Amino acid sequence: MTRYSLDELRQRYVVEGRPLEASVEEILRADSRGGARAILVAIEKRRFENRSEGQRLRRMLRYETLLWDQGQDAVAGIDEAGMSPLAGPVSAAAVILKPGTRIIGIDDSKKLDANSREALAIEIKEKAASWSVAFVEVEEIDTINIYWAGILAMRRAVEGLGFTPQHLLIDAKRLKDIAIPQQPIIKGDIKSASIAAASILAKVSRDALMRTLDMRYPGYGFADHKGYPVRAHYAALTRLGACAAHRRSFGPVREVLGLPPLPPWPLASERVDALSGPEA
Repeated sequence: MTRYSLDELRQRYVVEGRPLEASVEEILRADSRGGARAILVAIEKRRFENRSEGQRLRRMLRYETLLWDQGQDAVAGIDEAGMSPLAGPVSAAAVILKPGTRIIGIDDSKKLDANSREALAIEIKEKAASWSVAFVEVEEIDTINIYWAGILAMRRAVEGLGFTPQHLLIDAKRLKDIAIPQQPIIKGDIKSASIAAASILAKVSRDALMRTLDMRYPGYGFADHKGYPVRAHYAALTRLGACAAHRRSFGPVREVLGLPPLPPWPLASERVDALSGPEA
């Protein structure tokens, strides 16, 4: 092979990532030049990464696969986003993946950068059998408190699906008002692909809404910190006071408004009751 052909092979099999035919691999292994060895090293690295990713995805699909094997094709993963911010709604998503679906790179939304989440959200929506995103607004959060607002958002997400799921996989919670078999999974967004998919859709959808609120209420930096309690947000609260998007049941907002602190919630007995059931 000429130097040009090595460059061509590098472009085809390393840059573009096309599968390497056995006959071409045999020729490369017989070539003593450094360029040929470099191509093979890059291909081997990609194969290793693909094997590792495949193993990770199989682990993340173990809950779904068990249910799929039992004939339950409509398994919905549910997760929420935006529980701790001082401003904006809480969101939740429900995602039903088609049996056998594999989405490369899917993971807990908190582990992904914004561009990866956006790209994965598009793929999830394309490949899902059904998906739904729901919100609970600030006024509702302040009325029922953030814990129950998260539960309500997840219930709304399930109810917004195109058809009724046969089983629910939920990140660390149980939806007692929904008569569907369900399994709360501690740290479910890193253990279940369906829950991870829901976490991505909930996060991406809420981030988009916070960018809209940033235009409506300029100066707070909602587009950057998404309402989370970071130093820049505290500084903006001190400088501008609270706006209509702020959660008045949250301590730092109440302090700015001169309101007394609220008692702790939910009650310990309520939290135990809501989380009762098998954990994984």
